[in-house]
Amino acid sequence: QVQLVESGGGLVQPGGSLRLSCAVSGSFSSISTMGWYRQAPGKQRELVATFSSGGPTNYPDSVKGRFTISRDNAKNMVYLQMNNLKPEDTAVYYCKVIATRSAVSYQYWGQGTQVIVSS
Repeated sequence: QVQLVESGGGLVQPGGSLRLSCAVSGSFSSISTMGWYRQAPGKQRELVATFSSGGPTNYPDSVKGRFTISRDNAKNMVYLQMNNLKPEDTAVYYCKVIATRSAVSYQYWGQGTQVIVSS
């Protein structure tokens, strides 16, 4: 099994910054894709940032230039640096990975971390 644990959420004023972390643990042979999604109340879950091994980093226009995804392969960690936060960034943020176990790829989600942007 694979476990994802997010941390770093909280309350921040507009214009502020937060850094989310996602620790990936468990039994897997490789991770091909790591990403962050978010879900605001009453809305569908949406992509925030994602990258695949050997592929480009993808951001929606709503966060491009403000959010940066990064990873530490040695520690099996993925991060989301969020700058110039806006009230519309308020949501629960989820980490997702696609990991390979016994030559089969599976999708795993974390439990989410709440981000509230408010003055």
